[in-house]
Amino acid sequence: MNYTIRLISLVLLFASSAAHAQTARKYSNEFLAIGVGARALGMSGSFITAADDATSGYWNPAGLTGIQSKFQGALMHSSYFGNIAQYDFGSLAARIDSKSVLGVSVIRFGVDDIPDTSELIDANGNVNYDRITSFSAADYGFLFSYARTLNEHGLSVGGNAKVVHRVVGDFARSWGFGLDAGVQYKPNNWRFAAMARDITSTFNAWTYNLTDSQRAVFAETDNEIPENSLEITLPTLTLGAARNFQLGEKFNILTELNMQTTFDGMRNTLIRDKAFSMSPVFGFEAGFKKTIFLRGGIGNFQTTLNDAGDGREISYQPNLGLGIRIKGIYIDYALTDIGDQSIALYSNVFSLRFDIQAANKSTTSD
Repeated sequence: MNYTIRLISLVLLFASSAAHAQTARKYSNEFLAIGVGARALGMSGSFITAADDATSGYWNPAGLTGIQSKFQGALMHSSYFGNIAQYDFGSLAARIDSKSVLGVSVIRFGVDDIPDTSELIDANGNVNYDRITSFSAADYGFLFSYARTLNEHGLSVGGNAKVVHRVVGDFARSWGFGLDAGVQYKPNNWRFAAMARDITSTFNAWTYNLTDSQRAVFAETDNEIPENSLEITLPTLTLGAARNFQLGEKFNILTELNMQTTFDGMRNTLIRDKAFSMSPVFGFEAGFKKTIFLRGGIGNFQTTLNDAGDGREISYQPNLGLGIRIKGIYIDYALTDIGDQSIALYSNVFSLRFDIQAANKSTTSD
């Protein structure tokens, strides 16, 4: 009983600690930083420049202009923390004309069937297991994207209107709104891109609805009772460069390097300061006849103590991925978190991309 009481208090504490003060905090809305699509995750998320499909609404909305069909959809499912948390993504992109594309994306990251034992013991001290219920702690992101190719050849811009909804059962919930902006430039075999998230900062307004029993759980576990508050997510900026190498008529290799910069204070990254932190990410995609793909990447560089505890070393996370194209259907797989297993477990990610309707030449040409 004590275990389940502490479990519910920890879940509520997670929500309250993120939104306790009306100031910007580190790692706010982190579920939106995990990444979507096995293609991109196989490249360790080094994808803002290569993005050219329905997942571009997340990675870089400017990449939506790379869609060659009238409509394209994408779906993904993965599990984290030993199958405790479920992560799902779906998107749909529609080409309006030869220069413009609209897209909508939905993200859910949640833990379901969490036992609520706050009503297990009634006012008279009687234990009734029938009073145990369950709840979900889930984060939702809704991205509404627009992208357009500009007059200059190879230059595209895009933006997102972002709605964030986070719930912890009936106890706590928040609504937030933010904006993203991206650009891609593709001269010949080179590609360059920039992606700015939360450009005006994203604001999440939290409200709490706790019963007397639930307030008692916080008191029993010596946790502060949360109050209605405002959580602020500061902007981030990612710059990217990519190069496509054509190896004969059948093979090609696309390589990409990103530099991710956060502005919420010092993080454990390779380049860091009191005001910002920067971390490199590298990925590649090797293709055969634009049908079979092998992907790899490396990122999440951090400085950690060595095993002896008397010095520091650099840790990193490599990823791997595979993909196959069958006409207008793309099936992708990624194996992530394959670095130090003492830190993270393996995660198998599967995703699907599919063209719904072929576009006319007049709607895809510049």
